[in-house]
Amino acid sequence: MLDHLTYTAPEPKIIQGAKQDWELVIGLEVHAQVASNAKLFSGASTGFGAEPNSHVAFVDAAMPGMLPVINEFCVAQAVKTGLGLKAAINLVSAFDRKNYFYPDLPQGYQISQLYHPIVGEGEVIVDMAPGIARRVRIERIHLEQDAGKSIHDMDPNMSFVDLNRTGVALMEIVSRPDIRGPEEAAAYVAKLRQIMRYLGTCDGNMQNGNLRADVNVSVCAPGAYERYQQTQDFSHLGTRCEIKNMNSLRFIQAAIEYEARRQIAILEDGGKVVQETRLYDPDRGETRSMRSKEEAHDYRYFPDPDLLPLEIERAWVDEIAAAMPELPDEKKARFVADLGLSEYDAGVLTAEVENADYFEAVAQGRDGKMAANWVINELFGRLNKEGLTVETAPISAAQLGGVIDLIGSGAISGKIAKDLFEILWTEGGDPAEIVESRGMKQVTDLGAIEAAVDQIIAANPAQVEKAKANPKLAGWFVGQVLKATGGKANPAAVNELVAGKLGL
Repeated sequence: MLDHLTYTAPEPKIIQGAKQDWELVIGLEVHAQVASNAKLFSGASTGFGAEPNSHVAFVDAAMPGMLPVINEFCVAQAVKTGLGLKAAINLVSAFDRKNYFYPDLPQGYQISQLYHPIVGEGEVIVDMAPGIARRVRIERIHLEQDAGKSIHDMDPNMSFVDLNRTGVALMEIVSRPDIRGPEEAAAYVAKLRQIMRYLGTCDGNMQNGNLRADVNVSVCAPGAYERYQQTQDFSHLGTRCEIKNMNSLRFIQAAIEYEARRQIAILEDGGKVVQETRLYDPDRGETRSMRSKEEAHDYRYFPDPDLLPLEIERAWVDEIAAAMPELPDEKKARFVADLGLSEYDAGVLTAEVENADYFEAVAQGRDGKMAANWVINELFGRLNKEGLTVETAPISAAQLGGVIDLIGSGAISGKIAKDLFEILWTEGGDPAEIVESRGMKQVTDLGAIEAAVDQIIAANPAQVEKAKANPKLAGWFVGQVLKATGGKANPAAVNELVAGKLGL
């Protein structure tokens, strides 16, 4: 999309402290569950909501002698995601063991990629407003296996461990510290989610934990970030704290706001921010310390001896690239250029891949602006009101397209179309057949319309004089004629006849 539009970067968020102004610096590590039926190193199911410990292979449970076997499809999904983020694909990567103890990590280590990730540097363009966008650099994407889940609220004396998630493939997408405000952070995660849903590499379900973010937050004096950009010297930036496992865009923003103010209060009081990992408590609206921040050496990384370096062929990457779907930025630009939509409307229609597909089916061979108007205002409005999605909409794209065809042919007016929409929503059926069988066609017979106009004018001489003095009042006659004809008279014909009869 950068090929078509010039963007201006949004201004960084300024937070006023008691003593000075401060700016935010934010980087994110987004953990996206790979959309795959099987886990990264086993054939166990990745299905959500199964009985605890029912989707666990021997290798997931770390049984002695069990060896991991790489899932090629998960590798392909990571490559596809990298291509979607315009990132470099590393033809040689390797897996490492990240050693730490936790009850829901049976092996005592996590298989990840530290030194040689599968995807290198890329970028995401985060739209904030028309013509305003933040370019966020991607440092890397690496594949790793997820841990299990500890459950502490089922018994007052015991904790339980569910290993169904253990070994599920994750893509960790690591950004540079390019994000300058809470709204941008949420918009960045939303944009990543959108891209991966278009690609089919992650379903983006944050509620189930399939997409979650670790948010690194620091504050600095105005001008310090620019010095960092010039030198790439992190000493110009403040000490960062990491907020773990955020799975809500709203909470991400609230956590950043709170954490920034917490750090500012410490600094203005003469203290030092301690680098640590924190958790966000949505009930209290605050972050709290979880543990001191570990560095890579604390995890004692070393190459996994059970897995050879991962070597992939350029031809295979090219094959994946050739089969890539159209991405949201490109689709949005096409809707603007080819269908004449506003950037706002195109953004609404491309926000979710299912919505874009529905709209394209409605707009196929029809007026793009009219199709957008009906999809956004009538369909989306009704879906939002009833808590539905396009997948569960009672009206198909073909039916809505049929309504637009009837308007375009002059068979029905816009008002009749809304009545038809209601019938389709509640009863279903074929639009053309409903209009025919229920006598809903608009009246285009000029003789019949003229008779109705003459009758209304003759019955309202006082209103005629007012309209001649103030032509804007002619609309009253149009409304009366439409009312008298049950809304079936062609509005354009009525307007023309009323104006002629009144000599306006």
